[in-house]
This record gives sequence, structure tokens and C-alpha cells, in this order.
Amino acid sequence: MRSARHFNYTIKVLGRGEPWKGGDYMTTPGGGQKVRLLKAGLQEIKEEDKVVLFIDSYDVVFASGPKELLKKFQQTRHKVVFSAETLIWPDRHLEDKHPHFREGKRFLGSGGFIGYVRNLKEMVADWTGEDNDSDQLFFTKIYINPEKRKSINITLDNRCRMFQNLHGSLDEVVLKFEDGQVRARNVLYDTLPVVVHGNGPTKLQINYLSNYIPTVWTFETGCSVCLEDLRPLLGLKESEYPLVVIGIFIQQPTPFVSVFFESLLKLEYPKNRLKLFIYNQEQHHEVEVSSFLKDHGKEYQDVKVIGPEENMDRVASRNLGLDMCRQDKDCEYFFSMDIEVVLKNKDTLKILIEQNEPIIAPMITREGRLWTNFWGALSADGYYARSEDYVDIVQGRRVGVWNVPYLAKVYLVKASLLHEELSDNDLFSSGTLDLDMAFCHNARNKGVFMYVTNMHTFGRMLSTENYQMSHLHNDLWQIFENPKDWEERYIHENYTKIMRDKLIETPCPDVYWFPLFSDIGCDHIVQEMENFGQWSGGRNTDTRIQGGYENVPTIDIHMTQINYEKEWQKLLLDYIAPITETMYPGYYTKAQFDLAFVVRYKPDEQPFLRPHHDASTFTINIALNQKVLDYQGGGCRFIRYNCSVEAPRKGWALMHPGRLTHYHEGLRTTAGTRYIAVSFVDP
Repeated sequence: MRSARHFNYTIKVLGRGEPWKGGDYMTTPGGGQKVRLLKAGLQEIKEEDKVVLFIDSYDVVFASGPKELLKKFQQTRHKVVFSAETLIWPDRHLEDKHPHFREGKRFLGSGGFIGYVRNLKEMVADWTGEDNDSDQLFFTKIYINPEKRKSINITLDNRCRMFQNLHGSLDEVVLKFEDGQVRARNVLYDTLPVVVHGNGPTKLQINYLSNYIPTVWTFETGCSVCLEDLRPLLGLKESEYPLVVIGIFIQQPTPFVSVFFESLLKLEYPKNRLKLFIYNQEQHHEVEVSSFLKDHGKEYQDVKVIGPEENMDRVASRNLGLDMCRQDKDCEYFFSMDIEVVLKNKDTLKILIEQNEPIIAPMITREGRLWTNFWGALSADGYYARSEDYVDIVQGRRVGVWNVPYLAKVYLVKASLLHEELSDNDLFSSGTLDLDMAFCHNARNKGVFMYVTNMHTFGRMLSTENYQMSHLHNDLWQIFENPKDWEERYIHENYTKIMRDKLIETPCPDVYWFPLFSDIGCDHIVQEMENFGQWSGGRNTDTRIQGGYENVPTIDIHMTQINYEKEWQKLLLDYIAPITETMYPGYYTKAQFDLAFVVRYKPDEQPFLRPHHDASTFTINIALNQKVLDYQGGGCRFIRYNCSVEAPRKGWALMHPGRLTHYHEGLRTTAGTRYIAVSFVDP
């Protein structure tokens, strides 16, 4: 209808409001009801010389206007022209009776034809069939009868100048972008069909083409329809916002779960218009869920939690989440979110509601990869296939709202669907398909369109591979799997501004001081070490190091003891090396280290460290807690320069040469406990 309006076609919908009795002719012949409706519709038209175009309704798009169609029709010099097909349907035994063409398709397609009223009336005059009889067989028998073909003056649009049926011809059709308009081009015959029909099992392909044809998305205008039929929320009182049930699903051990709940809290949406359904299958994450609900559960209108002790399977949990919305007469939307979704856009929920689509997902990506939460196409067996435009959409070269066959991980469903097309109690199981594939399969089978929008940046998707659960703060080990999330959690918010805003300070000659760790990063490292608990005794004999003797011992735990040496080296390479190379020009580090450790200073344990050189080219010394708040005294004195750094800032790193020039000592800690992380780099 959108494409028809665009080209000013005059449309009359036959049988609107009537139940469909034409059978499921995707698999078996049917469609006779269309002939009955057409026959009755033609009786109402008195002008015998009028030209009528008859097309199927829900799987057709217009690529051009009536003027071009009429011109091409008249050029055929026939009175009725049917669309043509590569495949014969429904009776293959009639193949030999079809006329041959020098070029083009031989078989009639009943989903599109054009003709004069007089001739069309003659063609359907003999119809007496049932509604579930085959319309295609009826028209085919007329066409292959030489007398009737001649009398009615029928031909086929065998080179697809007017009609393009997609079934059996997908390889022939490409999009043609030209002058702010998009056409389907048949490359086999080099024609530009006016009507494109996704007949038979090509519904996903017609949906794909309809993302563009005729001017839905062009290179000149971008998306021309994305701001149509919106549901604006601006100006609504809080109490007028639609009620949304948010379903949160924790199905496997996942990093940064507490960050997920922090993002949920930041969603710009009245919390008293939100209900939460939380399904947690993982005992490991009970702490984060309980902490969130204890602090914030009362802010939401209602909360339902299914914990690991209930042993509910994943399919049942998904269906139960939808039920929470389905059974609430006030619920207007169900917003499904898997725990590995990192939503960075606070307005995500509002944006999706305003887009006003039946099912819509925000496009989220996996950092540094082409992986997203949607598929642009499906393979023949219903699994992933890459659509021609997938990479352009993922990389933001094409921006819009896209009709797609599959989405996952995070999406919004209109509650009205749950009472109508998707009222089935089990939408998440379908043979061997996984949860999301089953849901999308069921939606597609009910003719429900699913959309993904990349009109805004929404967030990303965590990798849950190789997630260890043997530590207190397992997220510390995520620097390889989820580097962006690790950085946002553990690196100081001002780190990226160090060079631009000249944040590096020089408290002593050739000693550089800069922000490195966030407060949470410092806390987690300290807590991890205390949880491990095997502090050294501060003696010269030390079996952990090569040679077994430490000249200037400290009470410490080495990174190797908690299996953190690879992660620590990546930290040095990614965050320390660039600063080293800037501040010590001409020196390039590979960030090798023999010793990286956390030192603990306490007045009654080891309060200070005597003067010494470090066994390093340069040393990194990071303050892991806060002076005054956590301890008194402390600091570092460089003896040659008689220069001290006595108030180390939490999360800031001191970088200084190790050998020869920077003889230094650890100043006395007089109260509390002081923690520092030390690395002897390039020994």
C-alpha cells in the first residue's frame, strides 16, 4: 500500500474483511477465492475498455507507476498479460502444452496480470470452482487452450518487463539504485519490472527488497519512511507512559552483570511504568541480582524473580516472561534483554517504542567484529545467511529501520501481538531451533514483521566465552575477551585525556604521574589479593623468584600467584607502553617483566621500605587506595633528588627509571593499610 500510494495507483482491495478460505497454497494448490472475488469485482465495472491490474496483496511491491505499466502493456499488443514463472505449478504434467518462446519464461503466474475489463470478464466467466481450488490451474488451463488464448488474446510477460515473480528467479534480481529511486532489475533479461511479487517461499526476499523499493531507502535520502507513523512520547506525563514488562534472562555465567544492572537503572523511562521479570539460572550471579533488588527493586511497579533453585528451563522462562505481559491488561510492551547485552544508550526503550513497529530490536554489535543481534537473510534450512546489505548496515553506511528475518538478545514486542498473532503459549520451541530462532520462526509464520534499527548507537554484546569463575572478581580477567568493557570498568575515566589535556605530572625529575585505574579497578585488585591471602613474609629468602633470594623484600603477592601475569602484561602493553614511548623518546618497550606484585604496608607489619634500586629499566608504581581515608603516611622518596611523592592519588601510576639514577625508598605508613601495585618492566 505504501508503494501504491507513492505512485498514485487507485487500489481496490477485494474481499477485505472476509475470512480467507483459499487454503494454504504455499504448500498445496489453492486461491480460488481470488477468482470468485475478481469475477464479482469486475461485474461492478461498466467501462469495458478500462484497464485493470490484478495482483496479490500482501507480498507485492510497486517499483514504478501506472504510466510505465500501461505503456509496457500496450507494447505487448495483447489484451491480457500474465506474469511469467520459471517453475510450473501446480500441475507439472501440463508442461508440454505451454507455448514456447524464443527467449524468456514459459509458465503462467496467477499472482499478477493486467488486461481490459471486457477480456478479463470473458476469462473468468466460466469460473464455478470452490474457494480452495487452484486459481493458477484455472488460468493455466485457459492459457494452454489455443482457442481461448487466442479469443481472449492472452500472453505472458515472459521477459519480466512488467511483473517479476521471485520464486525460482532469485538469482536474476538485483537492486538498482538510480536518481533517488530504487528498482528491481532482472539481470537475465536486462529489464526493470514494475511489479515485484514474493510468490511462494520468497517472502523474506520481498521483505528485503521492500526495505528499498521504491524510495524507502536511497543513497540520496537515506531512510524516507523511518519517521512516519511514530508514537511520540514527548510531552507525556510519567503516568501516561506505556507500561512495559522488561524480561531479563541470565542463562550462563556472564561478565559485568553488575554493570548490566547499572545500565538498566540509567534507562530514561519512568520506573513506576516498568515491571521486571528476572530469570536467573546461575547461582554464581545471585549476589548481583539480590544486591540490585535490595537497593532498587522498590522503585519498579512490580518485580518477579525466577531463581536457580526453581530449576525452570529456558523455554519455559521465556514463555513465562511473555505471559507476565500477556496477562496484565495494562501491559503495552514486552522488552526482552539477555544479560550479555550492554546498553549504552539511555533512551533505547523510548526510541524503540516511538518507532511503533510490531517487533523491533536495537542493533547491537560485538566489539571489533561484524557480529550483531540480527540476520539480514536466512539460508534454505533456516540458519544464518549474509544479506547483500548486511555489512553496510552493521558499519553504519546504511542507516534506517530494516525488515529482517531474525533478531535476538534484545527486542521490544507489542503486547497486542501477544493477544492476537502470537497468542500461542509456547513461542520459543520449534524442533531443533534455539530459543531466538524458534521465536522468530513463529513470528514469521504468523506474518509478523520484525525490524532492527541502526538509527542510533545503542550498545554492544559481551562475549561469554572463556569466562572463568574461580576468582572473587572474575571480570578482572576479561581484558582479552571483552577489552572495551574491561576498560570502561577498570581504567580511570581520565586516562584517554592524558595526552590531549596534558594530565601527566612530573613531581620529581624523570618521574611521571598519571591516572590509570578506576576506583573499582583498585578495589577489585586489593580484594582479589586479600581473598587469595597468601602474603609473603617479607624475608630475603623467596622461592617465587629466580635465584630464591630477594635483596629488598616486601610483604606482597605476585601476579603469577593469582594467574594474572598475561592480563597484567596486556595492561602494560596497552596502557603503559604508549605513555613510556611518549615520555622517554626513543625507548620502545615490549612490556616484559619478571616481577609484578601488590605490596601491603602496615605499621605493625612492614611500615616502610629501605633505600634501593629496582631491577628494571623502568618501574610502575600504582596507588591502590586513598591516603587519609585508608591510611596515614606512606609515599615514595627519590633520594638523589631529595624529592618525595607523599600523597599518592588512588588509581594513579608513578613511572620512573629503575636502575642507576632513581635510588628511592618507601616512606613509613603510620596508620591503616596501604596497597600499591608494582611492576619492574624490562628487567
